[in-house]
Amino acid sequence: MKKHSIEYKKFLFYCGILMLLSELWKQFCLTYIVNHGTYSWWHFPFQLCSIPMYICLAFPVIPSEHACRLMLTFLMDFGLLGGIFTFFDTTGMYYPYFPLTVHSFAWHILLILIGIYAGRTGKADTSFKGFAQSAGIFLSCCLLATLFNLIFHPLGRINMFYISPYYQMGQIVFRKIARIWGNTAGILCYLIAILVGAGLLHLIWKQVLKQSLNTPSP
Repeated sequence: MKKHSIEYKKFLFYCGILMLLSELWKQFCLTYIVNHGTYSWWHFPFQLCSIPMYICLAFPVIPSEHACRLMLTFLMDFGLLGGIFTFFDTTGMYYPYFPLTVHSFAWHILLILIGIYAGRTGKADTSFKGFAQSAGIFLSCCLLATLFNLIFHPLGRINMFYISPYYQMGQIVFRKIARIWGNTAGILCYLIAILVGAGLLHLIWKQVLKQSLNTPSP
């Protein structure tokens, strides 16, 4: 294995460790400072913006270079998208305990940096197949999120990926669609928009990396 391959895996793994430690701190603060000892299932760490943490932590044990390329593709498409578009509606990033607000903004900035880093490694798959496979990971996570929403609903308020059938769509733009055409339509439009947005980022990355390869060195 080449040295630069080891370096990017180590860097992303360290990012994953940082995210994990900060997530454990967040869960502690939410449970014992904000909610006075009651666990908040609403903040269970399985949103689109949580998935990069698990991917980064997995890099040391990912068995093949192909799988690593796929994870990098997901980070530069869906991870980057999640980090960017959170800043279009920051209402969910504010907490009654100010350090948690700081954590929320820092987390999503880190997602953007990780997504850019993943793309700049030059090891992600910029082909259509690469995007289709990363979209498959996203849809698999949506399925798992739906299972969490259904299984853990009796325990408290939970809305992973914001696609729970028990709650009205609250995401900006899509909540209007949900009010007009129903919650299912709002959820479907939301998921399609994520796929389209990630697809556009994928095309941008393809062009950027193609140009960088064709640019002669000084």
